[in-house]
Amino acid sequence: MKERAVQQRLLPGGCPLWLIDRPGAGILSAKLWMRGGSSGDRSGQRGAAQLLAGVLSRGCGDLSGDALADLVEGCGAGLRCEAAEDGTLISLKCASSDAEALLPLLLLMVRRPWLVDDQIDLERQLNLQTLQRQKEDPFQLAHDQLRGLLYGDGPYGHDALGVEADLKAIGRPELELLARSYGRSGAVLVLAGELPAEAEAWLLSGLNGEAWPCSEPERKAGPTGLKQPRLACSNDDTEQLVLMLGASTTPLGAPHALALRLLHCHLGVGMSSRLFVALREEHGLAYDVGVHYPARLGDAPFVFHLSTSSDRAAEATRELLAEWQRLLDQAISAADLELALAKFRGQEALGRQNSSQIADRHALVLGHGLPFDFADRSLNEAAELSPQQLLEAARELLAQPSLSLCGPSAALQQAEAVWQSHSLSGGVRS
Repeated sequence: MKERAVQQRLLPGGCPLWLIDRPGAGILSAKLWMRGGSSGDRSGQRGAAQLLAGVLSRGCGDLSGDALADLVEGCGAGLRCEAAEDGTLISLKCASSDAEALLPLLLLMVRRPWLVDDQIDLERQLNLQTLQRQKEDPFQLAHDQLRGLLYGDGPYGHDALGVEADLKAIGRPELELLARSYGRSGAVLVLAGELPAEAEAWLLSGLNGEAWPCSEPERKAGPTGLKQPRLACSNDDTEQLVLMLGASTTPLGAPHALALRLLHCHLGVGMSSRLFVALREEHGLAYDVGVHYPARLGDAPFVFHLSTSSDRAAEATRELLAEWQRLLDQAISAADLELALAKFRGQEALGRQNSSQIADRHALVLGHGLPFDFADRSLNEAAELSPQQLLEAARELLAQPSLSLCGPSAALQQAEAVWQSHSLSGGVRS
């Protein structure tokens, strides 16, 4: 991307605006990232951030929910709002020719949302139904258990959708208070694609000159995780066992985070990845196997996940623990590191194919208080890492994993026995 194609502005009130000009396709993508997602949910209001995010698209300014939907869909555009752990994201993708009509919606949704009781109730019911469906999914059950092991009752300790009891109690006054807090902890707006010259003016037109008090997201410490080996089991009458082995690690951009990213590529990216080859190809243990390592403002989870047949529970648990122990005992080879680097570069390239991906990537990075060129710097820094540095990162951050199991009781007993006899468990019982 040429430097002259990128401009930085400041909206009235203080919100940073980044303009990334990519002419040719006639498409414009906008990402408004506001710090303060589900990790900012108050006690007794777990689920408020996502509930409010869902209601934002149900009317704003002079537009009712139906009128807003008609406007967006009539232009063939896409508009969505969602809350994750660290922030709330409003995304717009439209034809550049429709930008005048649609760009004002971004700030209108934040500053003048329609928080109507019946729409809040409808969104609440949808979220409650999703939470109920998740209880029927063994993979989700194991994931929720592991989240509890790694973060307890802390800010990362619940699903962004919330907790049923809390969600049922959240009303319009709580959402109005939360909406007024948007931007106080920082926000950033990124436009990428074929940019009309009037894009900035159109953004502001809906507010009639009103400024949005806001600030640039600062780089600061996020929520921390628990650093001790623990076990949790959930009985589920199925023919498979789901295992999740993970640890809370470190924030995006922190020391060792890039080393963990390369280990993630080595272990879990593609059919040549270490876990796929060792657990599925060599041992035939896995219905599904992979590694989860999301970007977080605080201590991100680094997780192995494996689904296997219940009659092979003991063997699967042994092999999964052996692969984790391998990370702590020996450095990967130079050839494996080179392949991991190639995968990392490939993932970065695939994540920048279109304007929407580019805007999303930069909004995330800037929202975490990192520099605009963070991804390019990471590519250069990754090439300088050695196998020994990856080993040091693993030993510092992955030495005390926790294990979450979901499956039939007989499989759970076998897996638990293997865990308790392994040094990684630290002798900790469920």
